[in-house]
Amino acid sequence: MSHFRLSLIDSEQDYLACFDTMHELRPHLLDASTFVAQVRRQAQQGYRLMAAWQGDRVMAVAGYRIQENLLYGRFLYVDDLVAVAGARRQSLGGMLIEALREEAQRQDCAHLVLDTALGNALAQRFYFRQGLLSKGLHFSQAL
Repeated sequence: MSHFRLSLIDSEQDYLACFDTMHELRPHLLDASTFVAQVRRQAQQGYRLMAAWQGDRVMAVAGYRIQENLLYGRFLYVDDLVAVAGARRQSLGGMLIEALREEAQRQDCAHLVLDTALGNALAQRFYFRQGLLSKGLHFSQAL
């Protein structure tokens, strides 16, 4: 079995290393420099990246932030979670979810929350296997 290490991402070089992996989930991100600029803006609002590395390659990445609202109280929200196509059966998503649970507990969060597309049945099955339950339906409108 391959060995992976998890780390929080906080350097320009590591942000750049995450781009190809994140691009699999967010193909509208056109280039690495635009991605890094976006992540830096979001970081000002508490967004963080956590990555699973194999050697010097990012094999999976999660983007998250700590929030608080009237529904959940203090919670960790997962904006992004993706593993590279060739590594999706290597438990990387589960490793990241578990690390995010631990981070949520360290941050005194009451919940871990995420959204997924209605048509993404594979992700939904994965989240159910991870112990997450469907609690609502997310609505949006392009403006």
